[in-house]
Amino acid sequence: MMRHLTAADFRSMPWANGKGVTLELARADRAGAMLWRLSRASVVEDGDFSIFPGIERNLTVLTGPGFDLVGMGGDLRADPLRPVAFAGDVPVRAQGVTAPCDDFNVMTARHLPRPGVTVADAGRIVIADGIAALYALAGGQVNGQAVAAGDLILTEGALDWQMQGPAIAVSLPAAPMP
Repeated sequence: MMRHLTAADFRSMPWANGKGVTLELARADRAGAMLWRLSRASVVEDGDFSIFPGIERNLTVLTGPGFDLVGMGGDLRADPLRPVAFAGDVPVRAQGVTAPCDDFNVMTARHLPRPGVTVADAGRIVIADGIAALYALAGGQVNGQAVAAGDLILTEGALDWQMQGPAIAVSLPAAPMP
């Protein structure tokens, strides 16, 4: 099963801390609780991240110079196209924001296996099995279907992606696709 999601399918919502806006790309829930969520957001200034109890986060800067994540007992650098994982229930602050940055976020319930998040270069990705999401940073084709930059592909099972540029590939925990 494959779902091809475009901007018309995404949902804009305020951040939990009220200091920005998230573009929710896809989400899976069970019994009213989030299992996983894929989203995009902009970090335009230094500030606190929202707290998400029981959630693991993974952030990949898509555009802009990046910034530091400070406050979890150590600092992490969020550089462009380098995924960074951190706990969602630990207070974290973006620092050193010198220019607006757009980022791609993966959130998963802590009781599930952590997702694999990689940035793939132009070329071909073949997925034989499992649940995966591919977020296109450039156009391409999936199973012969045209995909534009900014589109999201969710799949359970086989996938053959011919990319013209980079994409973010996410292996998701075994939970239902929305």
